[in-house]
Amino acid sequence: MDKQETFLVFGKWDPSEVTIRDPSLMRYVSMKGKEIPHTFGKGTRHRFEKGSLNIVERLINKTMRSGQGKRKLSGKYIRGRNGCGKKIQAMHIVEGAFDIVEKRTSKNPLQVLIDAIQNAGPREDTTRIQKGGVSYTVSVDVAPLKKVDESLKNLALATFSGSFKTKTSASEALAKELIAAASEDNTSFSIKRRDEMERIAKASR
Repeated sequence: MDKQETFLVFGKWDPSEVTIRDPSLMRYVSMKGKEIPHTFGKGTRHRFEKGSLNIVERLINKTMRSGQGKRKLSGKYIRGRNGCGKKIQAMHIVEGAFDIVEKRTSKNPLQVLIDAIQNAGPREDTTRIQKGGVSYTVSVDVAPLKKVDESLKNLALATFSGSFKTKTSASEALAKELIAAASEDNTSFSIKRRDEMERIAKASR
């Protein structure tokens, strides 16, 4: 990361200490921004501009989305509309999760987040094409920006599913998922989703 960055995320964690192992993701995992990761939607006005948005704010935005993301989740994790737009609440959830991660791992939670994103991102997916009136699925490589999007979405879904109808807080659920995904633990929801997507894509080659 750029050593000239002087701000600390939430006033606690230094983004200049973060290392990105995957060179294809360096362009789309940004640590630029300010102490409080809230830009009021300034990075959503142009195509692909979200790639330059601070990665912590992108995680925050994912945690406050409504809906399940995909129908294949069978409606298990549908969030109510009342959760939309509560960014301050989402920021407290992420900050609390980072505190827990730092306490349990003694690592910079920003590095744990980056490691989780790199591990949870699928390398292959499927798309449906039609030829001669026949539709079928084929395997395609996942673009780096979509890989980051899928990772963040699965981390947010794991947070919701881990705290849904349980005594586990959202911050605790997110911290647990970040640690598991960063270590590529098979109990991680995000890792399971990645493996499932790649398994289906492999069968469609």
